[in-house]
Order: sequence, then C-alpha cells, then structure tokens
Amino acid sequence: SGICSGNQDKKNNNNLLLHFNGLNCSSLVISVMTGAETEDDIPLGERKTVTDFCYLLDKSKQLFNGLRDLPQYGHKQWQSYFGRTFDVYTKLWKFQQQHRQVLDSRYGLKRWQIGEVASKIGQLYYHYYLRTSETSYLNEAFSFYSAIRQRSYYFQVNKEDRPELVVKKLRYYARYIVVCLLLNKMDLVKVLVKELSEEIEDYTQRFNTEDQLEWNLVLQEVAAFIEADPVVVLNDNNSVVTISNRLQEGSVPPLEQGMVVGQLILADALIIGNSNNQVKFSELTIDMFRMLQALEREPVNLATQTSKQGTMEPNEKPAKRENPHKYLLYKPTFSQLFTFLSASFKELPANSVLLIYLSATGVFPTGHSDYEGPYDFGGVLTNTNRDVVNGETVQKRNQAQKEMHCLHPGDLFPFTRKPLFVIVDSSNSTAYKNFTNLFGQPLVCLLSPTVYPKSVQDQSQRGSLFTLFLYSPLLAFSSVCGLNSVQRGLWERAQEFLRKVYRDIGQMLTRSRTIDQAFLQFFGDEFLRLLLIRFVFCSAALRLHKLFRESQSFPESYPELPKQDTVESSLLQKHILELATMLDVQSLFWDDSLEAY
Repeated sequence: SGICSGNQDKKNNNNLLLHFNGLNCSSLVISVMTGAETEDDIPLGERKTVTDFCYLLDKSKQLFNGLRDLPQYGHKQWQSYFGRTFDVYTKLWKFQQQHRQVLDSRYGLKRWQIGEVASKIGQLYYHYYLRTSETSYLNEAFSFYSAIRQRSYYFQVNKEDRPELVVKKLRYYARYIVVCLLLNKMDLVKVLVKELSEEIEDYTQRFNTEDQLEWNLVLQEVAAFIEADPVVVLNDNNSVVTISNRLQEGSVPPLEQGMVVGQLILADALIIGNSNNQVKFSELTIDMFRMLQALEREPVNLATQTSKQGTMEPNEKPAKRENPHKYLLYKPTFSQLFTFLSASFKELPANSVLLIYLSATGVFPTGHSDYEGPYDFGGVLTNTNRDVVNGETVQKRNQAQKEMHCLHPGDLFPFTRKPLFVIVDSSNSTAYKNFTNLFGQPLVCLLSPTVYPKSVQDQSQRGSLFTLFLYSPLLAFSSVCGLNSVQRGLWERAQEFLRKVYRDIGQMLTRSRTIDQAFLQFFGDEFLRLLLIRFVFCSAALRLHKLFRESQSFPESYPELPKQDTVESSLLQKHILELATMLDVQSLFWDDSLEAY
C-alpha cells in the first residue's frame, strides 16, 4: 500500500489518447493522434478502465467540493459524508495504482494529476483531524504530503505554461507546512519554507501575476511563526532541540489515594483568537496554536503510524477519544462565536465540561451606570467585518448603550447551566471576575494579567506570556527571566524538578480547607488538572519576580483561590527560588529568607 510512483508519463503517438482538461473528466475528448488507429482498435477492457477512472475522478471531485457546504459545527451531520468521500478516494487511489500503465498510455495521466489526488487525500485527513482533534489523522496527512514531495509528483508543473497549476503546487506547500508545524517538525518546516520561497520567486518571474504580494505575505507569516518561541533549547553542538508540549505519559501528577475530586471530563473546547497584531499563520494565531497543543495528547509512536502510509482507513478510530473535541475560531464575529458555543453546549455529553479559551483584545466600557451588571465591564473583542448590522457604522447614540462587537461576561451566563471552564487572555480579562454562578454548576475562570512590564509587553506580538505559561511553564519562566536559550541537559533537569513542583501544587489544591469546590470538581480531568496547576505556578512565579510590581500584573481567578494555601505558599515560593537558582537567574526574584538579614 502507500503511494506508488508507478511509471513516468509515456508519450506514445501511435496510441489513442483520451484527453481531459485539468482533472475534469466529465467531457472526454477522444483525439486520434495518427490515422492508424480508431476507437474500435482500443481493447474494450482498456476503454472500460479509462471510463471507470473518469467516473471515480468526477465523483471524488464532486464529494470533495461538497465538503465546503457541510456545517462546521455539530458532530454528527458531517461524519457519514466524510466517510463516503474517503471511500471514493480510497477506490480512486487504488485504481490508479493498479491501472497506471493503461492510464498512462490511453489517458495521458500526468504525475501532477496523481499528486493532486494525493494532496486532496492529505487535505481530507487534515480536515478530519480538525473535526475530531485526533492527532493520528495529522500523521496520515503528513504521510501523504511527504510522499508527494519525495516522489516529485509536482516536479513537471514548472515546465507547463499554466499558472493555475503552479498555484496548486504553492498551495500544497502551504498546507504541508501547516501540518508540519502542528507536528512540531520544525527542521522540515525550515526546508519547506526555503523551497516555497524559491517556487514563489520562479512563479512571479514567469507569470506576471497579481497574487505576488499575497504569497510573499504567506512567507513572512510563516517565518515569524517559526521564530515566535522566545527561548530555544540547545544540544551540546548548539543545534536546536524540538520540544513537544502536548500532554505526555507521566507529565500530569497522578491523583493520590483518597483524593476526593470530581469525575467530570473535558469533552469540548472553543479556542478563540482575536488579538490584534499577533503572529499568525493560516488562521491560527500563535496563542491558539499553543493552546490547542495544551489540549492534545502526544500522538502515540509516530514511527509505527507513518509506516502504514496512506492506508486511508478513517474508520479505524482509536477506542477511546483521546483528546477533547475542539473548534478553532480565528477572529469570529459575535454571531459565529455564539453559534459554535450553542452547538458545543447542545452536544455536550453528561458529566462533561465545555472549555472556552479567549485570546482577544480587550473592549472597555465607555460610560458608568449606577447599576453594575454583567454587561457593564466590557469584555473581549469580536470581529466586525463579517457582521452586517443595521446602522453598524452609526456611533452609539448614548453612553448607556453597550458595546455590540464584544463578548461580555453576561453573554456566557446561559452556558453556565453546564460545567464551564473559561480562560481569558486579554487586557480586559478582569471583566470576567464579575461572574455570577446562577445555576450552581461547576464554573471556573482563569484570567490573565492585564498589565505587563515593558520588557514583556514588547514581546506580546510573539504570543501572550500567560498563555505561554499554560502551554509550557518552563519556556515562559525562562522567557520572563530574559534567557534566549537553555542547554538541553539543564532543560531536562529543570523539567524533572517541575514535575515535583506540580505534584506539590496538586496537593496544595486538594488539601486546602478553604478552596472553592469548583476547582476540585474539574481536578479529575488530566487536561484541566494540568492547566490549574500551571496557572498556580504562573501566579506564584510572577508574584516573586521583581519586575512584576502591580497587582494587575498577576493572574486572577473566579472564584478566587485561597492565596496562602496556593499562590503565596511558602513551599511553592521556595521551589520557585530553587528553579531560579538552577537557571542562574535568582537575582530577578524576591527572596524573603535573604531580605530578612
């Protein structure tokens, strides 16, 4: 199985060639290259092969194009359609492998056309990953995309005088890069970006096209995305080590015997990115990219998975759903956000949690009213350019009216009828402190600092420090201490030390007499447990850091955590100073034991 390269295209003028335009076989044109052969001379079997191939090709295109019309939300509506599409592509792929010679000689099948089919299969797997959050489908997409490159399916495209074919090749590169980014294959990403850059240069020189600026923007975006991590881990020879921050075996402190925590499971997450001028690539801001990985497990043994390249069996689902389902919303309008939120809420299984992650620009209230309710503190920005509201451009008529393009805390109230876990990373995150738990269901909001020291603020384009702490506490800690690189051995020792710190934080939370029960109700889920522990670590570290002087520079939560038991615990402070000493940055932190002398 896998993608077979087959024979190179043959040009045989004595044969009858069945021509077609692009990949569309609906109208076959039979042209006799020499007068020697007529249609009747072609063996019936070979003619049937071409007809069957054309049927499969048309059917696959039709189904693939129909994917665009499927609703983006809701788990059930799309699955059977995806299954049918996969089936047809499986048949098409096997068919062209088995009949390559006939299709070469009678049909003029070109290698880039085989590449197109492989690319579509890669896209199917990628979209299947987006809809299921199963990282194993990313590996399948990768195996198809890498085979296209290894077998140079698109190599001949540059010799054809057809700009639209070159654009197919450029789009393939962009899609391949996204999959590699998500699989943390950073070395390969750099190679692909270099190749894409050369392809774009060649394309713009040969065809005087209007989309040159767009393609150059793609290059700039991906270059900035690769450079976004503020700290790199180095091998002894100073080469960069790729570190994965997905959930790994042993990275979550286990629950102790007798620990009483809730049995809730994180089932659905909305990851929303609407921060102005943050690094992005392909509708993923760097904050969204980090948070989605914090909500996924490390794919199991890549080696065994990629060896079964392109078996294309999306039905072989892993027995238990490993990762919570996610919706990734880049700059959604209020109505889009609300639609996805409602769909998630509606389909949330029993004993499950909905997580809402908001990384967005703050919207502040303009006027003050006597009564301060859930719509009086502003919130975070929703996008306006796709929402056409009557008189949208008209300024608010009076100060009492609320911001329309804003997700207010009150907008989330209806959804607190089920367990809700909210993370807000915004300059107005504290608006969400003014929550009321109306229905008595578990509810927690983790809120970012709203003010950062200048040195941190200057880095904000490369992603928020708060999200960085939730994604990789050691990366964030090193970054806030001004380190640009850490040697691998030291990094691994520090990570090992942090595992011990996480265990202690877990015990602080579960043994506290005064902690709000909501925190413990979420503590049974591994993803949420790790997020809570990292949140406490972040809060404690920033409180001790000398640059963070104002209370607005510390994260907050709703309900509030008991500070003495958690973020201001003397044991945790001791741990943080130990970590700082390990990294040789202890002078940046307040040390009470020293200050006393």
